[in-house]
Amino acid sequence: MFGSFSFVFAQNGQRAEKIQELKIAFITQKLQLTSAEAEKFWPVYNSYDKEIKQLRASNKNGDVLENEQKLLDIRKKYKPSFEQILGAQRANDVYNAEREYRNVLIRQLKEQRQEKQK
Repeated sequence: MFGSFSFVFAQNGQRAEKIQELKIAFITQKLQLTSAEAEKFWPVYNSYDKEIKQLRASNKNGDVLENEQKLLDIRKKYKPSFEQILGAQRANDVYNAEREYRNVLIRQLKEQRQEKQK
């Protein structure tokens, strides 16, 4: 799956869509979602992700600590729903998988930039 990341950064069109597809695959794999779990999980996660994106878009220049608190509030709001679907430990793993995915993307982007500079 990690090899797919380089494809995303090599393409200019439909980048956001492809990144979202890779995110879904990455999180599905990390959480080891069954098809029944995925069917329940993804609609909840998509609502959660939409709220996070809206927060980031609307508060780009806002107070950093206030924005962090709002982000934490959204995570707390959705955690019971994730727990209901996945259990307590795997609900925590949702947030860990997101962080790991971001780190992989950042690392890939840095590597691609270094390759272009050579």
